[in-house]
Amino acid sequence: MPRKNSQGEKEGKPAGAKRDRQPESRTILLTGASGYVGSKLLGLLQRRREKLRCLARRPEKVLSICAKSTEVVEGDVFDAASLKRAMEGVDTAYYLIHCLHCEGDFEAMDRRAAENFASAAKDAGVKRIIYLGGLAEPGPNLSPHLRSRHEVGRILRECGVETVEFRASVVIGTGSLSFELVRALVERLTVMICPRWVRVPAQPIFISDVLAYLVAGLDQAPGESRIYEIGSPDRVSYAEIMQEYARRRKLSRLMIPVRVLTPGLSSLWLALVTPLYKRVGRRLIEGVRNPSVVKNHEALDAFPIRPISLRRAIGETLANEERQFAEKPMSQLEGIPPGEPARKIVRVGNRILDYRAVKVNVGRMRAFAPVRRIGGGAGWYYGNRLWDIRGWLDILFGGPGFKRRRRDPDKLRKGDRIDCWRVEIYDPGHRLRLRAEMKLPGRAWLEFEVVGDERSSVIRQTAAFEPGGLAGLAYWTLVLPIHNMMFNGMLEAIAREAQSDRPAPSNRFACRPARRS
Repeated sequence: MPRKNSQGEKEGKPAGAKRDRQPESRTILLTGASGYVGSKLLGLLQRRREKLRCLARRPEKVLSICAKSTEVVEGDVFDAASLKRAMEGVDTAYYLIHCLHCEGDFEAMDRRAAENFASAAKDAGVKRIIYLGGLAEPGPNLSPHLRSRHEVGRILRECGVETVEFRASVVIGTGSLSFELVRALVERLTVMICPRWVRVPAQPIFISDVLAYLVAGLDQAPGESRIYEIGSPDRVSYAEIMQEYARRRKLSRLMIPVRVLTPGLSSLWLALVTPLYKRVGRRLIEGVRNPSVVKNHEALDAFPIRPISLRRAIGETLANEERQFAEKPMSQLEGIPPGEPARKIVRVGNRILDYRAVKVNVGRMRAFAPVRRIGGGAGWYYGNRLWDIRGWLDILFGGPGFKRRRRDPDKLRKGDRIDCWRVEIYDPGHRLRLRAEMKLPGRAWLEFEVVGDERSSVIRQTAAFEPGGLAGLAYWTLVLPIHNMMFNGMLEAIAREAQSDRPAPSNRFACRPARRS
């Protein structure tokens, strides 16, 4: 059943102006389908009756998240010929491309991409372009990031194709770069030095409301190009956004205001605290000197969409993360790429996921058998002496250690204890999720998922860690090389055990061979 948005309407069916065209006859082109907003918009557009086409530089990356009815064409906004092919027969085109992540002069790249797209759309007879830009008052003091966002909108409007531009401030939602930067700062720093720019006003908006506007833009009656400024009803500072996030996460954070840190100096400091967002974060932080508040309220008159408050948006974002983590196998969470990579480390919300997989030439039930017997007398298939040392250290710090073995050597059920782990999810023959009960500066899980048929299977292993502040991050960084060796060795040993009639020790640490039942 489709989820309802904040106005009680089903996502993907927001009401705009009266429809004047038959949706069955329309072809919609979506660019940026592999990006944050584009990937979420893709799901909503696929629920509609129109023909949907996606433009992708790497089609294989988009095909894995598309429905069978969605057409995927290979192309690039920097390749005019490929754009011409993609635009054939298109009625409405979404432009959700930004070169902020690119190296070099991203403004020049944004300009060239927009000019190519606008020219191709005009030549193909596209009736409407829908574009998501940045919210800020135009002027000479705009940051390069916001200046580029506005310039792209102008290029699209001036090409002669009707353009509907939505301008948004900070987007609240898992995966939004602005939101993830806020999260990283609050999660990692108990004391924050806050320069003047953190008091610059903004009107953040929940991702579901952004999507509702983008879909509603499809159904407006034809008209002139127009700009809609969208945002929540709350006008807040960046400091207040961080404070609300900390409150929702029940974190105590001290914010000390100072007057000396400019956005430029802050961006350098940000790169040290959040190295994952080094390049993009610096470009974004330079733009926070510009207020991003709604001055024109025409969007409230044109659409029956009423964005939810900042407090509710952050609350729903965190609740959605917990719900998805509890319901989905870790391999299906956002950030894990399709296919079976040897190893991939990604961030999903507050958690770091260390994912790896191996293929075995046995059926699913046989492949799952060693997973079912893990721990206790059977050991952990690799590095059992190191596991013992970890258990002794846990006891030293007040944890349970490995005193609590298994209830049964071959059978499991939800709630069982396995050494210093607790069975959180157990789906026989398919999935086992363990939650760590050892003393840690955060929370940890270990999940095994087996998929396949009677002839071959894939064993997926994901270790998840939710660090508790800087101490948790330091712990994760310190043990990462050990985890890489242990978890990789464990998965390989499980694969050998599944395919062999006789278990064999993995290396000199494997002093306790797996016991068969």
